[in-house]
Amino acid sequence: MVVVTGQGKASATPDDAMSSSDAEDDFQEPATPTATQAGQALPLLPQQFPEVVPLNVGGMFFTTRLSTLRRYEDTMLAAMFSGRHYIPTDSEGRYFIDRDGTYFGDILNFLRSGDLPPRERVRSVYKEAQYYSIGPLLDNLEDIQPLKGEKVRQAFLGLMPYYKEHLERIVEIAKLRAMQRKARFAKLKVCVFKEEMPITPYECPHFNSLRFERSDSEAKLFEHHCEVDVSFGPWEAVADVYDLLHCIVTDLSARGITVEHQCIGVCDKHLVNHYYCKRPIYEFKITWW
Repeated sequence: MVVVTGQGKASATPDDAMSSSDAEDDFQEPATPTATQAGQALPLLPQQFPEVVPLNVGGMFFTTRLSTLRRYEDTMLAAMFSGRHYIPTDSEGRYFIDRDGTYFGDILNFLRSGDLPPRERVRSVYKEAQYYSIGPLLDNLEDIQPLKGEKVRQAFLGLMPYYKEHLERIVEIAKLRAMQRKARFAKLKVCVFKEEMPITPYECPHFNSLRFERSDSEAKLFEHHCEVDVSFGPWEAVADVYDLLHCIVTDLSARGITVEHQCIGVCDKHLVNHYYCKRPIYEFKITWW
């Protein structure tokens, strides 16, 4: 049997002859490639985008110019629409970004004309700007309220040893007590003090200032732990006890925790001679439902 090769040559020699089964294998219909095989065999070509780009961001629709999306080179949007990456489209041909689109309009407004969002949306837009890596927008948002004030607040909290750990302890103790008692709320005692050394009225005549030095042996006489659940302090800053209380309540509220507090007195623990601890003690009430 004479077999025609792909090069169009005919040969009747035994070495060149092929069996009928070999010939059938050569002429078998190719199987339909799987998605994985197709992806390996046919790499996607660079994507071409129109000048006016329709977008579907998490189910919300937007339309903008391609140049707007590429305004800043070192952003995720510029990379996505550079043509180097494939972006899927929805059934209407809009380019799909799998992200909540609630604040995407604010992102586009900044890329278009440098507009910044109103104060109540600054924090949320900041998170979106972080996701899309829009450095100029991040810089602008960090320079206005409330983010500018938050930077100052965090600088103060940076002076506070174990601040985040103490917050977690408040939450865990309150949760455990509420579950044990099957109650809507739980109460715990929190000490918040600014000065390293306890100050009493008896000390004032002996010292011209509230900031004074004691020898190491004297300092040890004043070392103690107030009988409370959590203790914050000391710290060195102009911000006082009420400022730290505001931070504690703010950070707990940001986690959806309802908290009330009131001063219930001072530690009043006897230390030595006529010295007593006068660190203020606060009762925190955490309501769970």
